[in-house]
Amino acid sequence: MLDKITKAVSCAMVPCLDKDFVPATLWDREFRKAVKASGKSKDIIVAVERNPESVSVYPTVVFDNADASEMAANVRHVERLVKGLLWMRGGWKVTVAGDEKIAAELAKIYSPGGERAFDYAMMGRIYSSPMQIVSCAYADAPKAKEPSMPLGRHLDGCRIGFDLGGSDRKCAATIDGKLVFSEEVPWDPYFQKDPQYHRDGINDTLRRAAAHLPRVDAIGGSSAGVYVNNRVRLASLFRGVPEDQFESKVKDLFIELGKEWGVPFEVVNDGEVTALAGSMEMNANCVLGISMGTSVAGGYVNREGNITDWLNELAFVPVDYRAGAPADEWSGDLGCAVQYFCQQGVARLAPLAGIELPKDMKFADQLKEVQKLMESGDGRAAKIYESIGVCFGYTIARYCEFYDMEKLLILGRVTTGKGGDIILAKAAEVLKVEFPELAGKVEFRIPDEKGRRHGQAVAAASLPVI
Repeated sequence: MLDKITKAVSCAMVPCLDKDFVPATLWDREFRKAVKASGKSKDIIVAVERNPESVSVYPTVVFDNADASEMAANVRHVERLVKGLLWMRGGWKVTVAGDEKIAAELAKIYSPGGERAFDYAMMGRIYSSPMQIVSCAYADAPKAKEPSMPLGRHLDGCRIGFDLGGSDRKCAATIDGKLVFSEEVPWDPYFQKDPQYHRDGINDTLRRAAAHLPRVDAIGGSSAGVYVNNRVRLASLFRGVPEDQFESKVKDLFIELGKEWGVPFEVVNDGEVTALAGSMEMNANCVLGISMGTSVAGGYVNREGNITDWLNELAFVPVDYRAGAPADEWSGDLGCAVQYFCQQGVARLAPLAGIELPKDMKFADQLKEVQKLMESGDGRAAKIYESIGVCFGYTIARYCEFYDMEKLLILGRVTTGKGGDIILAKAAEVLKVEFPELAGKVEFRIPDEKGRRHGQAVAAASLPVI
């Protein structure tokens, strides 16, 4: 049944360098068709709980009284759905309402020794509670509870904003909302074992910005990862730091920096700031912001102009359901967004396009080389961006199943230059051809070059209340 469903997937547009790409949204469409055609359709609900007052639910269908082949398809459908929900919405407790067998299989997969041991461990760390998967009757399914709160938009005073990426640190200095200085400084934090490297680099960036202000009233920052009350719960920026030093020297790093500077200090996920930047720039809500840089960060501003407590860690969300899809080097999972929409994705596609670069060259430097080729009119580089754009178009349709979205803001190094225009053009074409109902609903926005590179730092400066 799995092979039958996968073979039934037919893309109206095929990414030229990823011709076997199987979009998540189309696979699920074929799965639902197969369930309906079988005459054995059963409704279930998947719920992910962050705390008793914050729960996301997602209804779907599966084969009832499934044979072995149908059960394999059921598990594939629900497991990929759970994986996406965990990293888009977040949660330590997953409830499968309406099917005990599927829940039991998922509990094996999401366990210390299971295929998703990484996700099991990370959710436990983020929510300070061991992850669990349970079942209940369909009628007893948890109810949705989606709290939200305002974020940023404070412009008064002399502020510093910073954004910490995997290849550079960006900073901005603002006075009453007016940008007076911005800068980016290269660094290489990913596999640094000594957290003092990170502390020194961040402080250097703050001092550079402070030099252009008469005083510092507040500091706001963003970085890929999960931050709760300024504490680092999960961040690729510090992935090289040993676990014991992470607990003692990284977890409270930003709280300590706030005390050192003696001003209101706020740090949040860079995706949230991406969305905030877009909402502020466009004066609009229902904004999904996506940053394609060292990783794939996401953030969301809802219809009320507030942020949710969702994770929006889009790097780990499955977007490609083909067998043997590219593997994420961190989690080991296949077909996740990190291999498609960031520097790693560009590096992966370069040899497929016929561009040979040194294997030990850093991803950021490989991206720069591809960008140079793109600017010179090299058709091989164009193919990379075309492939990314087609895959992105199908993935936008997937995101629309989970986000009430009207505006889509794109930031990050991968979108810099002519390549970014190709990505958006191809993505828009996919929506027009394959998902016409979305083409007129979702408006793409990509900032000008300066805003693209420094917009997050400027928005980050607005985070703290003075």
